[in-house]
Amino acid sequence: MTRRVDVVVVGGGQAGLAAGYHLRRRYLDFVILDADAAPGGSWQHMWDSLHLFSPAEHSSLPGRLMPVQAGESYPDAGHVVDYLTDYEKRYDLPVQHGTRVDAVRRDGDRLLVEADSGTWRARAVISATGSWSRPFLPAAAGRGVFAGRQLHTVGYRRSADFARQRVIVVGGGNSGAQIAADLALYDHVEVTWVTRRPPRFLPDDIDGRALFDVATARRRALEEGRPDTGGVASLGDIVAVPPVRAARDAGLLNAKPMFSRLTADGVQWADGSRSGADAIVWCTGFRPALAHLAPLNLRGPRGHVPTDGTRALDEPRLRLLGYGDWTGPASATLIGVGRPAREAVGQIHALPA
Repeated sequence: MTRRVDVVVVGGGQAGLAAGYHLRRRYLDFVILDADAAPGGSWQHMWDSLHLFSPAEHSSLPGRLMPVQAGESYPDAGHVVDYLTDYEKRYDLPVQHGTRVDAVRRDGDRLLVEADSGTWRARAVISATGSWSRPFLPAAAGRGVFAGRQLHTVGYRRSADFARQRVIVVGGGNSGAQIAADLALYDHVEVTWVTRRPPRFLPDDIDGRALFDVATARRRALEEGRPDTGGVASLGDIVAVPPVRAARDAGLLNAKPMFSRLTADGVQWADGSRSGADAIVWCTGFRPALAHLAPLNLRGPRGHVPTDGTRALDEPRLRLLGYGDWTGPASATLIGVGRPAREAVGQIHALPA
C-alpha cells in the first residue's frame, strides 16, 4: 500500500528534527523516516570523549534550548542524544525509527519514497541523511598490505581499546586532532599523528559560537554581493577544545607529514625509513549519503547535488538539508541547521498542492 503525505523527511538526526519542527508549525502532513533504531542521529555513534565545540546554550535546535550539562562547559555526545530524544518527544514528531529508505523516484507531480517498510507518495521530500553512514577512505598505497587493524573515525570509541599498541592517526581536521589527543593523553598508547599539511589550530578563544558568527557573516557578505570573507576556513581547521589544547601544550600533538605507503607491519616515510604500527585510524572525512536519490539522476561534481540553498536545481520538489555549507552555511551543526530548515519548509509550503 502506498501512503500519501505532504512531505517525507529522510533522516531523523538533528537536520531531520529541525525540519520536523518547522513542518509542524506549518501544519503540513509529514513523516520522518530514520534508519537508526533509536533517537539521537549520528551522535549516538560518536566516540566516548567527544564534546561539542560550543556551550549548550549555543548548540540548540529551533524552539528548544539545550539544557546545560552538569559539570561540563561543553556537553558530551551522550547529552546531545538525550536532548535530541527529548526534542523528538516534545514536539511529537512522527519519526519512524529503524526504517531504511532505498530510493526516491519521480511519479508524475509527486515523488515516491521507497522504504523497507513500504512506499510513500509526497509532494516534496527533504533529504537529511548527513554523511556519518558514508565514511571516506583514501586510496593509500599499501592499504591492502597492512596486516594490523584499520578503522575509520566511525569505528573509534575509546583510547583504552588500544592499550599497549602503536597507533597512527591520519587526518588534520577536528576528528583527527581529537582522536590523536585522546590517545596521546592515555599513558598506554604510542600515537603518531600524520597530516597532509601542517595542522592549523584556531585561536584558543574560538569555539562554536564564534564559528557560527563567522559563517553567518560570510553568508551575509555573499548575499549582499560583497567579497567572500573565506568563512571558517580562513581561520583554521581545528578547534582547540580542552583535550586538544592539553595534548598540544604538553607537546604530545606534533603532526608528521603523510607517510608514502603502508607496509605489512607499519608505514614507510618519504625518506625511506619505516615505523611499526599495530593500528591505523583514518580520520579522513565523509561523503554525503545520497544513494537513495540515485533514481533522480541529480548528482554533480564531487557527488554533490547542485542546489540553490537547499533546493535541488533539477528537482524543485526536493530539498537537501544539513550536508554542509553547500546546503546552507553551518547547516551541518546543531545551531546552524535551524535557518535553512525554516527556509526549506517555507518553500515547500509555497509549492502547488
